[in-house]
This record gives sequence, structure tokens and C-alpha cells, in this order.
Amino acid sequence: MSEPAEIQYVSNAEGEPVAVVIPIELWHEIESERETAYLLKSENMKKRLLDALNRPGGISLEDVRAQLGI
Repeated sequence: MSEPAEIQYVSNAEGEPVAVVIPIELWHEIESERETAYLLKSENMKKRLLDALNRPGGISLEDVRAQLGI
């Protein structure tokens, strides 16, 4: 299990929390989950994603990242 992310709270003059500062890695995870949830709302997209996931002959995400240098 990974360590909990360091989250910083930003407060207004009255001391009420109005924003947060989070590590960029956590932000990327949140954005990825939001995008996936959005795509899965559509039954057609859900089927396409599941078909692609189960399609043989693809390459791993790690291989794609290595090929793209990211």
C-alpha cells in the first residue's frame, strides 16, 4: 500500500476551507478515474472499451510509454 498523499487545505479569511493543493500524481489518478466514469456512462462506449480490453494482440501500457518515451 502506498503512503497517503500530502493534501494541503487553503482557507479564506474566516478560516473556512475553500480549496486544496494535492500532489500531481494524485490529480492524474483523479482525472483518469473521472474520464473512465464519463466514458462508461455511454452503453456504446462501454461496449467498445470492454471489447478493446479483451481484444488479443494489443500491447501493454508500459510498452506504449516506452515507445513514446513517456
